[in-house]
Amino acid sequence: MARPISIIELTDLELQELQRRVKAPTVSVRDSLRATIVLRRSEGVKQAQLAEELGVSVPCVNKWSQRFERDGLEGLRDRKGRGRPRWIPAGKVEKVITEATRPPKPRTRWSVRTMAREVGISPDSVQRIWRANDIRPHLVRTFKVSNDKYFEQKFWDVIGLYLDPPERALVLCCDEKSQCQALERTQPGLPLGVGEICTKTHDYKRHGTITLFAALNYLDGKLIARTEQRHTHVEWLRFLKQIERETPKQLDLHLIVDNYCTHKQQKVRKWLSRHRRFHIHFTPTSSSWLNLVERFFGELTQDVIRDGSFTSVRQLVEDIETYLAERNLDPSLTDGRRRERKSCARSSAPNVPWQSRQGKLINLCYLSDTTLEPLQAHRSRSARKHPECPSPTCLRRQISANPGSLNQGPLSRLPGCNRPST
Repeated sequence: MARPISIIELTDLELQELQRRVKAPTVSVRDSLRATIVLRRSEGVKQAQLAEELGVSVPCVNKWSQRFERDGLEGLRDRKGRGRPRWIPAGKVEKVITEATRPPKPRTRWSVRTMAREVGISPDSVQRIWRANDIRPHLVRTFKVSNDKYFEQKFWDVIGLYLDPPERALVLCCDEKSQCQALERTQPGLPLGVGEICTKTHDYKRHGTITLFAALNYLDGKLIARTEQRHTHVEWLRFLKQIERETPKQLDLHLIVDNYCTHKQQKVRKWLSRHRRFHIHFTPTSSSWLNLVERFFGELTQDVIRDGSFTSVRQLVEDIETYLAERNLDPSLTDGRRRERKSCARSSAPNVPWQSRQGKLINLCYLSDTTLEPLQAHRSRSARKHPECPSPTCLRRQISANPGSLNQGPLSRLPGCNRPST
């Protein structure tokens, strides 16, 4: 007589949990298979039939059925000690981790191979240990902390201009990009193709350099620019006179500039004293990231200069002028990267401008995480000294949620936010 089929009895909670493991997409295939075996055995299915149905062996079905009957849901878990035991001594693992920050002289860092030779294990083992502990000796991140004792005052002065520009005035972000090199590659490179990347020779012929002076209109993104052979105070004065000619006479001009010596030269200051509609705002030292024109210089370098091959300085100038002309026709369309940043999910700024109390359209999307991140380090040092100053993230969130907050609280005390009309 045939042996009767044993049926696994399940409680309501066990049935609910096993069904969840079978249906849930996040449960591993291993756990789902074990739950399926127990569920089908509770329905009275024979072991041989179930093994053929699931594509496993009969001992596998028997094993998980018996473990569930003995230990319940806990019996479906893997027992401790399963898998290959660790063969690298704990002392060697500790040495790989602790010595990663102390390379031997004159080396500046370890590699996986040098560390492997030092400890006596394989390079793959060193790499796995470093990856598990998030140790990356091959990466270096540059930084620069401003030591300007007037950092807070200058910072909020510039941010005040960005957030609430004065009435009947233009805010221009000005700077010069020096050493724009006209490099001609010694051989033509291969163009971009399907499965093929662009190529260029490592050597070149240098025809000369130019300096690009640029003033970015913060509100509409258009540029006033000129190229010069040098970047002394003489060329800077010529650029200021060009700004004077190309801007409406009835508007005041607020120029955001860095601390380069040509911007403070005596003849420049005398000229500015005679032209009272010019107002100069200096960024803190080592804080050129506050000047939005630096973002344009980066785009120009990537789009035109870095990978170009120029047979003369004149050709470089012509390409830059063509790029500027196309950009000034419609800055919102020609600058694709800025549009992507404005729609980035990380940015808490709105995707459309809002109107200040003085009727000016202000685009908060320019104040992206990239622009404000360098403030975080300085903010942590100065928070106790200036508790009334909000952090960059809080600043953007507060203004995005309530544009009227410029008239109240700590924001109303920012330099530039309560400037009288000119």
